[in-house]
Amino acid sequence: MKLQIINGPNLNLLGQREPDVYGRRTFEDYLDELRRAYPDVTIDYFQSNCEGALIDKIHEAGFQCDGIVLNAGAYTHTSIALHDAIKAVTAPVVEVHISNVHSREPYRRQSMIAPACLGVVCGFGLDSYRLAVEALTKK
Repeated sequence: MKLQIINGPNLNLLGQREPDVYGRRTFEDYLDELRRAYPDVTIDYFQSNCEGALIDKIHEAGFQCDGIVLNAGAYTHTSIALHDAIKAVTAPVVEVHISNVHSREPYRRQSMIAPACLGVVCGFGLDSYRLAVEALTKK
């Protein structure tokens, strides 16, 4: 099985950015742990702060892998283009958020991409990624 994790804007700053919300670990440190937990799954990783690059990666991976774990960051709440990209590919996509977006600012409670996704996992810190991987490996 091959999965693609795609992280959007500002997630390259995990471990530094608002550690009270997002924790103190870098994603790269967590990714090593996640790969060890799923040795039979190839987990590729991509991060970009640019919406177009995220769309391009969804297009590329969405026909070549068995599933996508997508944390679109703030684009979650604004991007119809990401919604359309998810709908255009054959791989199932799970939307992920580190924080519980429903307990934060009202504008974070609306997801433009959730209707195009297989499911949504939020509020479990970096473990939200593991829960998404688990869901995709059981699908």
